[in-house]
Amino acid sequence: MLVTRVEPAVAHEVLVDRPGGTYDAEARLLVWRPAAPRGFALAVVSAGTSDGPVAAEAAAVAGALGAHGGPARRRRRGRAARLLAERPRLAAADVVVCIAGMEGALPSVVGGLVGCPVIAVPTSVGYGASLAGVTPLLAMLSSCAAG
Repeated sequence: MLVTRVEPAVAHEVLVDRPGGTYDAEARLLVWRPAAPRGFALAVVSAGTSDGPVAAEAAAVAGALGAHGGPARRRRRGRAARLLAERPRLAAADVVVCIAGMEGALPSVVGGLVGCPVIAVPTSVGYGASLAGVTPLLAMLSSCAAG
């Protein structure tokens, strides 16, 4: 069982009432009886630290469902070299989850680097014309990158 978007105080109360679960504070996720690992490799990458909570949630949910991928990796904007350094890990994944706000460019870049499916997750963080997540959503929907 998974419960998402749980604040720490609420998680504490729930675990007192229903012991046996675990709480991931960064992902804000409560889990009881996680699935056994399934040999499915998942990579989670985000554009920056402000996307971190969403990336952590995606990685933790995937882990609770049996997908292996380790912690979410965050890449700072403007550092393509850092993303290219991660290419072997991304290429080895069965699927890559990309979390990005602002202009939502990361999934298009990753889609051009890997041959597996890419799941693009827009976030509402950002400034300027990100329009509370609408800009990254439209960019991701309009991408023509493979994957």
